Amino acid sequence: MKKILIVTFLLIINLQADDITITGTVVSDGQKMIGSRYMGYIKKVFVKVGDRVKREDPLYEMESAEFDIMKSQADLMLEQSKIVVEFWKKRLENINKRKKHLKRRKHIPMMDIEDLESQATNVETMLQSAQVLVKQASIKAKQMATIFNYLKMKAPSDGVVVRRNIKPGDMIMPGMLTIMLTDTESLEVQASVSESIIAMVNVGEQLVITIPSIKYKTIGTIKAIVPDANPMTHKIQMRISFDKGDYNVFPGMYAKVTIKEKK
Repeated sequence: MKKILIVTFLLIINLQADDITITGTVVSDGQKMIGSRYMGYIKKVFVKVGDRVKREDPLYEMESAEFDIMKSQADLMLEQSKIVVEFWKKRLENINKRKKHLKRRKHIPMMDIEDLESQATNVETMLQSAQVLVKQASIKAKQMATIFNYLKMKAPSDGVVVRRNIKPGDMIMPGMLTIMLTDTESLEVQASVSESIIAMVNVGEQLVITIPSIKYKTIGTIKAIVPDANPMTHKIQMRISFDKGDYNVFPGMYAKVTIKEKK
């Protein structure tokens, strides 16, 4: 019995003297979840899972027949309102010219001057109303142009397509997740640290990271230490940034993090 207690005691001492190794997962620091803002049918999908895309590369396109009509109506309204503004501008210019012509004459009928003044006031009112219509039509046209940008969705950044929830002919609703992109260059290791050893790690500290599946070992830097979303676990989340170099490191890989015991 004494021998067992002695061996157990020695094992505990050895474990305390060794470095602490915790497990983690490789995650991407640049994940983009692309959702739909409008309801409609998918016309074309230009990517599949695993494709690498560059910023502004086309991802998918929605049917635009209904939106084409709305955009044409908005553009037509803008053009018509601009024509009306030009009409009232010309009318006001003509009235002002007539006023100047009358003022050059020696004997000016008072009724003529008052009539022109009244006409000028009415035309200015109509011109202001037409200018308001132009502003409103311009806003509507810009809104339709924005909608068209979302009908032809493009990649917001470089990345790899890791999820695709759509195919041609599908109807999508506002807020629905359509495609997920992951940046495979900006990678981090996410690990849970027990509160009993949280005093051993600090932001900016360097740790050894090992990815056993590809036998890759490197040095990472603690980027952030944040509370776990579930307070019942009594764990602290740690994010460690590292450089993957030329190795095939991908999000989801199993990783080990070695924490040096502080003397």
